[in-house]
Amino acid sequence: MRLIYDFNYQQLEEMLLENGFKKYNARQLFGWLYKQRATSFAEMTDLSLRLRQFLQDNYAIGTLEILKLQVSKDGTRKYLFRLADNSAVETVLMHYDYGNCLCVTSQVGCNMGCKFCASGLLKKQRDLTSGEMIQQLLTVQKDVDEMQVRISHIVVMGTGEPFDNYDNVMTFLATANSDLGFGIGARHITVSTCGLVNGIRRFADEQLQYNLAISLHAPNDELRSKIMPVNKAYPLAELMDALKYYCAKNNRRLSFEYILLKGVNDTDQCVQQLAELTKPFDVYVNLIPYNNVDENGFVSTDYKSAMALYSKLMNKNVRCTLRQKHGEDIDAACGQLRSKYERAEGKES
Repeated sequence: MRLIYDFNYQQLEEMLLENGFKKYNARQLFGWLYKQRATSFAEMTDLSLRLRQFLQDNYAIGTLEILKLQVSKDGTRKYLFRLADNSAVETVLMHYDYGNCLCVTSQVGCNMGCKFCASGLLKKQRDLTSGEMIQQLLTVQKDVDEMQVRISHIVVMGTGEPFDNYDNVMTFLATANSDLGFGIGARHITVSTCGLVNGIRRFADEQLQYNLAISLHAPNDELRSKIMPVNKAYPLAELMDALKYYCAKNNRRLSFEYILLKGVNDTDQCVQQLAELTKPFDVYVNLIPYNNVDENGFVSTDYKSAMALYSKLMNKNVRCTLRQKHGEDIDAACGQLRSKYERAEGKES
């Protein structure tokens, strides 16, 4: 049965009108779903009995089952959820000085095959619907309501490639951003891609205020193709052209995500190449300490070396930040908790 959360506000209006209900019913229903956070249609007492019965007969509602919750000493909360088809997905809530950021998963598994990433240990099974992404947000928010914690930021940076599930991701973001939905500001929402050029160009044409982050992780084609197979389909020259198109359309600052892998992409040559690559752009480089994944064999650059790399980039006029680690004492790497769960259940593919 389809989730009621699969509809953004405009789509919900259209669905209700097509089925003989009133346009204003969409505003009532959105209020119950996202302000009152109702988990049954029976609670929606200002809707007609006919509408409540129609919704009950045709749509599913409710939060996700929490299979496992890990809470780090730094406050990071990592959830493993069970979906209606028994698939498992991860979602992570992280606390920063600027607010509470939810990292949302967009696919069950991932086919991008990045060599350092735990998400790719299990191949893609399917796309998530927009409603299943909303359920991640809704379930975590309800879980932390009693702690008086409000999710203020979203990154679509969990398992999966968002631009490989473009339409569902954009529908999800429309509800998350809507004042009638979760009311999360567009500039507090970030979509991260490993470099699907067609998706970047399509995203550019939307001319929305969401942030765009590029999982770069290597400053030359040879190295990037070794650790990120997507680069063979969309090499750096094509990726940079797409980003120039995006910037021309949107006049928005980019983020380049750069995981620090000891002895792989943290050399002086890589620093120089990264500085040259960023020159045409208004960009921040997020240097990310690597969360070790046993199966992948990579090791994080140590803190002293990471700070030295940061200083070298800053001296080359590259604006960058060294991200603090979150959840280091739990299964911090994206996809790691799910991978362990699937192996224990004998479900790995």
